[in-house]
Amino acid sequence: MQIIEVTGLGVRSAVITMRRGGTPLRFVLFPMMHVASPLFYRQVRRRLAGCDLIVAEGVRGKSGQLSALTLAYRFAPRWRRNGLEEQDEARLLPDGIPVVNPDATAAEAVADLKALPRWMYLLLLAAAPVMGLVFAVRGPRVFFDEDLEVEDLPKTSRAEELADHVVLDALTGRRDQLLLAALDKIHAERCEEPIAVAVVYGAAHIPAVAAGLMRRHGYRPRQAEWLTVFS
Repeated sequence: MQIIEVTGLGVRSAVITMRRGGTPLRFVLFPMMHVASPLFYRQVRRRLAGCDLIVAEGVRGKSGQLSALTLAYRFAPRWRRNGLEEQDEARLLPDGIPVVNPDATAAEAVADLKALPRWMYLLLLAAAPVMGLVFAVRGPRVFFDEDLEVEDLPKTSRAEELADHVVLDALTGRRDQLLLAALDKIHAERCEEPIAVAVVYGAAHIPAVAAGLMRRHGYRPRQAEWLTVFS
């Protein structure tokens, strides 16, 4: 099952509901793009309002290095002709629903990046402003290949290459493990409750989440709904 679909018409994200036999708890995975159309974020918020608990992404603390790396998606909304906006947690998350944030600290995230070969780390920092400018001028489609498929249970050679890539691991490895540990705890404590637990994380994290929930606890994708990220 695809998580992100790219076609000539636009980019879509699949909201995936995972269940397992014998227990009523369900996990609803929201693969997020950090820049998208306002409609996409409104649709996500509307669906989050029907959930009982939200597990949300968000590195805790601040870092100059991380700010530099996020230039690529912070530039894009400044060009109004793109019709896009940056993800804003304050507007995205509905009031009154408990939120858990198991993400890494800024210091931990930077430490993982600095563990990369030095030339690779410096290249990432140098490339971010250039990518941000291209993103702003030409729009986000410039970074999407129409053959791209991000799967919840990676089986293709391309998905395996992405999972094994040293940069992707530095960006997501520790954070994926912290997220899965939080989901393990929720499952252990609340699997007998008929609740919906939303996982609101960047799309790059979702393959590890889906595979981890299946391998550790037997949850499987049972339903998917496509939301248009942008056209």
